[in-house]
This record gives sequence, structure tokens and C-alpha cells, in this order.
Amino acid sequence: MPRFSLFRRALCLCVALCLLAGCGASSSSSQAGQPASSVSSAASSPEAEKPQTAPQSEGELFPQGEYRAVWISYLEWENVDFSSEESFTRDVGAMLDNCVDLGLNVVLAQVRPFGDALYPSELFPFSHLCTGTQGQDPGYDPLAILVEMAHERDLEIEAWINPYRLQLSENMPDALADSNLANTHPEWVRQANGGLYLDPASEDVRAYITAGVLELVENYDLDGIHLDDYFYPTTDPAFDQEEYAACGTTLSLEDWRRENVNQLVRALYAAVHQAGGGSVRFGISPQGNNDNNYNGQYSDLGLWLSQPGYLDYAAPQLYWGNGHQLSSGSGRFAFENVAAEWLALERDPQVRLILGLGAYRIGEGDGCDTDLAFWQSGSALAQQAALGRELGADGFALYRYDSLFRNTGWEELAASEAAALTQLP
Repeated sequence: MPRFSLFRRALCLCVALCLLAGCGASSSSSQAGQPASSVSSAASSPEAEKPQTAPQSEGELFPQGEYRAVWISYLEWENVDFSSEESFTRDVGAMLDNCVDLGLNVVLAQVRPFGDALYPSELFPFSHLCTGTQGQDPGYDPLAILVEMAHERDLEIEAWINPYRLQLSENMPDALADSNLANTHPEWVRQANGGLYLDPASEDVRAYITAGVLELVENYDLDGIHLDDYFYPTTDPAFDQEEYAACGTTLSLEDWRRENVNQLVRALYAAVHQAGGGSVRFGISPQGNNDNNYNGQYSDLGLWLSQPGYLDYAAPQLYWGNGHQLSSGSGRFAFENVAAEWLALERDPQVRLILGLGAYRIGEGDGCDTDLAFWQSGSALAQQAALGRELGADGFALYRYDSLFRNTGWEELAASEAAALTQLP
């Protein structure tokens, strides 16, 4: 498919959604000053009164029973041999076998971490993870192999993308391809914290990201599209002050930024459901601290969870231990408390809530001395998964694969955690 055919289709979709919502130039996406945990913010959004929705079939959208997933990130791909199709197939097959043995049914595989792709794309260069050089073709399609091998093992596969990030730092990746958007569309790019990011305020950027999702859903037999928690990379007013001043909105800077992200999420939801025929889901994994989502990254989870047309599921990253305490003595982020906080949010009946569990905490803990015994128990993750069930969660996701199967500091403890997970009913 020609490169800009997808872009034009996505642009039309974004414009249509914007028109349906009235573009929101003079009204607030949420009540000013209300955190995401305030469910009243969702009901106060004129922009979101009539988002484009798609019919859902619960049995088709989600695996039967509990959702049990693991994240495979670009850090895992750094340990996979991409040098040939045979070596990649061997390494990925072993990883997927481990997922099956653990009793999982979903793999969340990062396929676009830095404005690049682990698959041949008309829109993004090949990732440097494949060959060491961004833009260089490895000679085969890693994603096609991954999807086929996952389905052979009755594992569902979701393509995990980072929508805005092009470069995390000067060294990650250390060199960008000529076809990277930083070079082909520098007017779309903003700098923040030493990295390069696409501008969330740009209509063209939203359309391009949407086109990238359309390309994935139309070309691969995916079970879902998954986004992580990276939206706005900074709260610095200078990041987009020119666009904000020029747009003529009566929204505050914070609400304007939230509405920019809302428009992207609505467009991606609509694109996934239209291209996927109602059998491909769309989910986001936000930070576990909902205040940070709302005020730091301008992602309004209260809105997305409670109104149709945004998400099929959220998987908040609840990476704290049972009984965790802040230095102030607050227990708000003890796993049992923060999980209950999320589950108490107003939620559309069709939207599921998955609990993200911090496998990377095994042995190391989360900076709280009282947590070390929990994270060195050999069953912390299983305990949290079981507690999530009791609280009413729809499943769990483990961050990340290497923490369980390539843990070089706590091998025996990681093996114990894996064994405890396999004993979950």
C-alpha cells in the first residue's frame, strides 16, 4: 500500500472524529484541577460526548477466562539473535514456550519503540534492534514470525507501540535512519529531556500515528494494539508554547494538552475497531499513580475508562509491594490499596481492568525496607495476582519477561516466582 494512502485515510478518520466531538476549542476536556481519580471529570467532557464507537463482542476481544500477559520490551529484543531468520525463530520459540509453561495467554510485544519497526513498514524504518542499524532490512519479517509462532501455541499477541518517542536520548538509538520522522518531518518533532518526540498537538502527527496502527492491524493477524504510559514527555510550558498561543483556545494549557491526547486515543480506538472488524482490542498501560497520568502526562484515565470509544482495557502499572509505605508513612501505594483505588474508578461495562505487576522488583524491592521480605518471598507475583482476583480485576500483566527468565541477579528467586505463578488455578 502506498505510504501516504494510509496517512490520508488516517487523517480523514482523525478529522471526522474531531468534527464529531466539536474539536473542543472552547471547552475543557476535564474539570480544571480534577485528578484522573476523580471520576466526575469524565462526565464533564463536552469533547467526549459522542466519540466514535465500535461494536464489541466480549468473547472475540479477549481470551477466555483471565487475561494473563507478559511484556516483551525492546530490552528483551536486545538479547535476541536477529542475525538470521533461523536464529530469531529459535530464540522467540524458546521465549514463547516459557510463556506457555508459565500459564500465560497473552504476549505484549514491543514492535515500535523509537519511531521504528520490527516489521517491514511503509511508514517507519526498520528498528536498530534487528541489525544494529536503524533502517537496515534484516531480510525477513520478525513480527510475522512472532505472530505465527504465538498463535501456534494458542497465545494471543498484541503489538505494543510507543506513539510519540523517536529517541530516548542521544544514545538510544544512537543513530537515526534518513527515513526516521526526525529527518523527514522535523517540523513534527520536539525535544524534551535529551530525547526527541513527535508533537502531540499536531493533527498530522495524530494522523500518522493512526496510519501506523492501521498498517499493523491490516497486515498482521494481531489480537490487540497496546500503548504504554508515555504521552507528553514533559510538563515544561516551553515544549509547545507556540502552538498553544496560536490555537486560540480558551482551555488551560493542561486541559488543551489532555484534549490533544484524547483525540489521539479516540482515533486509535476507532482505527483498531474498524480495521480489525471488532475482533482486535485496544489497550493502554498507564502509570500506577493516577495523579501523574493526569497532571504529568496529560492522560485522562477517568475519562477513558468511563466513556465509550476510548479503550477496551487499561493495565495500570501497579509495581509496588503489598504493604508498601511512602517515607511519609502513607500506605496509598501499597499494592492492595492502589489496586482497590483503580478498581473503584467509574468504568464503562465493556472496559476491563488488568493489573500490571512488577516482576522486575524480584529480590530488589521498590526502595522500601519493609518491602524486601515480600519481594524476596518467592511468591510475591502470585500473591498479587490472587489478590487482584479477589478485588475484581480482570487479570494481570507481568513487567517484564527477562525478570523471570533471564534474571542474572536473582535466578533462584525468579524461578520460585515462576513456579508459584504456575500454581495459580
